[in-house]
Amino acid sequence: MTPMDSIRYLKHFLRCGFMSIDPTTGHVKAYIGGPNFSHFQYDMATSGKRQVGSTIKPYLYTLAMEEGLWPCDKVMNLPVTLKDGNGNNWTPRNSSKSRIGQEVTLRWALANSNNWISAYLMGLFTPESLVKLMQSFGIRSHLDPVVSLCLGPADISVAEMVDAYTAFPNKGIRVDPLYVTRIEDANGNVIAAFTPQMHEIFSESTAHKMIYMLKSVVDGGTGGRIRGRYGLTMPMGGKTGTTQNNSDGWFMGFTPSLVSGVWVGGEDRSIHFDNIAEGQGASMALPIWALYMKKVLGDNTLGYSAQENFNIPSSFNANEGCEENVFVE
Repeated sequence: MTPMDSIRYLKHFLRCGFMSIDPTTGHVKAYIGGPNFSHFQYDMATSGKRQVGSTIKPYLYTLAMEEGLWPCDKVMNLPVTLKDGNGNNWTPRNSSKSRIGQEVTLRWALANSNNWISAYLMGLFTPESLVKLMQSFGIRSHLDPVVSLCLGPADISVAEMVDAYTAFPNKGIRVDPLYVTRIEDANGNVIAAFTPQMHEIFSESTAHKMIYMLKSVVDGGTGGRIRGRYGLTMPMGGKTGTTQNNSDGWFMGFTPSLVSGVWVGGEDRSIHFDNIAEGQGASMALPIWALYMKKVLGDNTLGYSAQENFNIPSSFNANEGCEENVFVE
């Protein structure tokens, strides 16, 4: 075996970045940068950055909800053409042909990761406004203010994404990741103590709307297999993500007490699957999230419960006037 053969062999290993955070305290509960540090020393959770695909869409929908839109607002499911920064036409494609030419709710569009509706929403605002909001979410990676940003071409780390998603179950308040709570000397004296840093990003009402829509992703949208195949029944929300050439698979998911994110792909961007059935986030990343949560809920010493629900007032009704089924047809 030549040195090039060895390099080629290692490069074809799929890599994974994973992080899990308590959305109320910021405590990092789990953190995986790679499979084996002896052979794979590049941290794919904090240092590695990859295109996030459709996991970016909840930020765009948050912007829409903050501007007064509701999950049940309806839009025609038709191709949308926008002007890019050079004045050229940009028309995204959809991977699904479901309900073309019909009115669909924003809830359905997010649950089914519809690109046309994302482009429609992007046309209501500006790329700069989306960049500004994402930066308030704690995204520190470079973001180009272009119309295609709404579909997730930006390279962002798992740690940034998980940090950002803490705002959804935490009533619009993002919490910085906390890796160390205190430092003690050899005698047990506390040298330094650290407390969570909170940032209010959006209104509590918008948080309720987003939870409602992101629950639809796993209750019948692109993340629906988490219910059927993996049998997870607890209240949760999430978003799948898949990038160009099926190179990156993402799943961002949260319960009231845990926000966890998974990226799966090759360390080299040229490593990819031949088809979307294998390369999509629902196939690559979602199973890891599901198996992790099954382990967490199966260990009573950890204190997590499948019965814990989101703290949403009974008076809040995001479903008012919405009669359609969110499930993929």
